[in-house]
Amino acid sequence: MARLFGTDGVRGLANRDVTAELALDLGSAAAHELGSSPEFTGRRPRAVVGRDPRASGEFLGAAVTAGLASAGVDVVDLGVLPTPALAYLVGAMEADLGVMISASHNPMPDNGIKFFQRGGLKLDDAIEDKIAARLGEEWERPTGAAVGRVRVDTGIAQQQYVAHLTASIGTTPDHRPLDGLRIAVDAANGAASQVGPEALRLAGADVVVINASPDGRNINEKAGSTHPEQLQAVVVAAEADFGVAFDGDADRCLAVDHGGVLVDGDQILGILARSLQQRGALPQDTLVVTVMSNLGLLLAMKDAGITTLQTAVGDRYVLEEMRAGGYGLGGEQSGHIILADHATTGDGVLTALHVAAEVKRSGKRLADLAAEIPRLPQTLVNVRGVDKARAGTDAGVLAAVENAEALLGETGRVLLRPSGTEPVVRVMVEAATQTQADGVAETLAAVVRDRLAL
Repeated sequence: MARLFGTDGVRGLANRDVTAELALDLGSAAAHELGSSPEFTGRRPRAVVGRDPRASGEFLGAAVTAGLASAGVDVVDLGVLPTPALAYLVGAMEADLGVMISASHNPMPDNGIKFFQRGGLKLDDAIEDKIAARLGEEWERPTGAAVGRVRVDTGIAQQQYVAHLTASIGTTPDHRPLDGLRIAVDAANGAASQVGPEALRLAGADVVVINASPDGRNINEKAGSTHPEQLQAVVVAAEADFGVAFDGDADRCLAVDHGGVLVDGDQILGILARSLQQRGALPQDTLVVTVMSNLGLLLAMKDAGITTLQTAVGDRYVLEEMRAGGYGLGGEQSGHIILADHATTGDGVLTALHVAAEVKRSGKRLADLAAEIPRLPQTLVNVRGVDKARAGTDAGVLAAVENAEALLGETGRVLLRPSGTEPVVRVMVEAATQTQADGVAETLAAVVRDRLAL
């Protein structure tokens, strides 16, 4: 049986796959798993709940809150705020559990539910499976004073998060480290529509803002990190030093240089890794990335004397490797960047602040910094309408991958994997030329469509 939880929580079409009933049951199941710990003898567990601005988050957040409180957990409703803000506030507010209602970069009709444990870390797979196993179990409902209470935060927690972000680059009332920079921000009509521009302004930047008017329906719609075209045009038109694009829940950040050229997560990781290394602040001179990272990043880091460790795709796996080895920086090509000294998960606004701070510190343009992290030609094809569960076992698909790898030799590589968050199989090819990368990727994608068709 397939796991209920994917690589980033429970996710699907809101009100079909992810329903109010499921949210209610997950809330109470999480409360039961949490409450089974002996440390809660004599006191009531505390949880914080947040959401991105998509319309379905309103009823799903209410349902999760109801499930938690009905099982005896006190809840603080944080309202709309980024996923990394919720992760930070779980720790800052000394909560025992955090719940975020978001489908991140997915289209508006989707939504999801993800949990954070004490300290702001995502739950281990084993704990998620224990929560899933508790769905539908019989339980004795508390009554009277034993039920949980719900309090709505008035914005104080959000202010606390913004202060944490700006302090991470040394912002004080007398020091605004980003003075003189003009930065364009695409907030994806998402959860960072307010806090993203606010944090950059407080740090001294002149901010040009687009797509920061969420209405419950327009999140990620031709905007943000998955659709940077508008930002690329705005950066050039506004003569900005560079631009940053978040996704719907702001755990991702991509950038655009002054000429409108996209700077992806691999290049951002390379820029930050080199900066930290030069300042003696990159633990063990090591960067943690995923198997999706461009070979160009790996080669640039090798030239700089920086070791790269690769994990499975998903920022949770990057973080697990970082914590196991005591590493300080890691992330994904998609823009999930984890700065372990300041965050327990990918944080788009935090990343934007630190990229901006490096532009100021180095005295270089973002384009020049990015040029130091060259990218090999890469093609990514998302194949839909197929049985992604068979991607790693179908003989025809495996043979096609083997043939492609033999063709590319040491000049490139192939990665074929089912998405953990979407109903697609991802085919990624790197090669010596873009033409070759495109051709090999399309050939492989055709085999996947043919062999794995539903």
